Amino acid sequence: MRGERTYFVATARTDPRYVQGSVPPHGYYEPIAVIAGESEHGWRLSKLLERRLGVSRKLLSRLKLTEKGLTINGARAYSGDPVATGDVCEIRMEQERSEDILPQPLPLEIVFEDDWLLLASKPAGMVVHPTHGHYTGTLANAAVHHWQQRGENVRFRPVHRLDEDTSGLVLIAKNPYVHQQLSEQHGDGRIRKGYVAFAYGSPAIASGRIDAPIDRDPSAPHVRIVTPAGYASATRYETERTYGGGRASKLRLRLETGRTHQIRVHAGWIGCPLIGDRMYGPAAAGGGEAAWELAAGRQALHAAELSFHHPMTGRELSFAAPLPPELRALEQALVQATGWMDE
Repeated sequence: MRGERTYFVATARTDPRYVQGSVPPHGYYEPIAVIAGESEHGWRLSKLLERRLGVSRKLLSRLKLTEKGLTINGARAYSGDPVATGDVCEIRMEQERSEDILPQPLPLEIVFEDDWLLLASKPAGMVVHPTHGHYTGTLANAAVHHWQQRGENVRFRPVHRLDEDTSGLVLIAKNPYVHQQLSEQHGDGRIRKGYVAFAYGSPAIASGRIDAPIDRDPSAPHVRIVTPAGYASATRYETERTYGGGRASKLRLRLETGRTHQIRVHAGWIGCPLIGDRMYGPAAAGGGEAAWELAAGRQALHAAELSFHHPMTGRELSFAAPLPPELRALEQALVQATGWMDE
């Protein structure tokens, strides 16, 4: 029928499919819907949306305040309304903009983007989100400009963050529902993140698990330390190669938890501080190999891999970001300075 379009409907979390539905109202994102099954006849709408789409209570409360936020078969509905077998139950989210973020035409390396999310590769030296002292020049400024140029009304919602001087993959949701779903994946470890780091020395054990609790340093709140009273923190690592008989090493790491500065703190804890780390490495005290520090120009840490389940299709997606030029230069400097690369 003219004026109709295809939109996403999840009949179960593991069995997404598409059906014909109404055009979303002006100012709203694409509707997300679920068809009530026989076993769900008589359920409250809120129960159906929570069980089948995983809609959080917070988002449900927000949708209830929106005129067209909840519908059954195209008619406005309320969370307590009963559903019948075959009912098409929709959630409709109002489009938003990041009014507090200045759009800036900054370089933006997009690894993947669709209607629901954006995956970017952030360069070192760029903050993810505006903060005190960093109101411009951030990944958020670049993304908001990108969406503005595409005519999209999207609020910047990062699922996770990277330190300013860490490069690599950052996942951004484009509506509240997708942000909620991805945040849950991130919180329970279903988003798998892999990092590459260059460190001084080499681990005594080539691969393993660092299990060391982390908390703030009482004398310097912006610094993190390993302390028995800290929060449980675990990092898995593997030594990919060493240089010059163990003077330096290239490590691959995966986070089991996501504490602030976790990899940097854990690397130092096992005696392998990151090259270029001005907070936890020898560079903090003016030490370290000058040529290596200069080649890196920042902490030698890169978020190289990211895997997650797409909230709208159920597909598992995996992405990789190659080392940026400065870390490739550091790797070459390590080989040249030590005279050889160990196997």
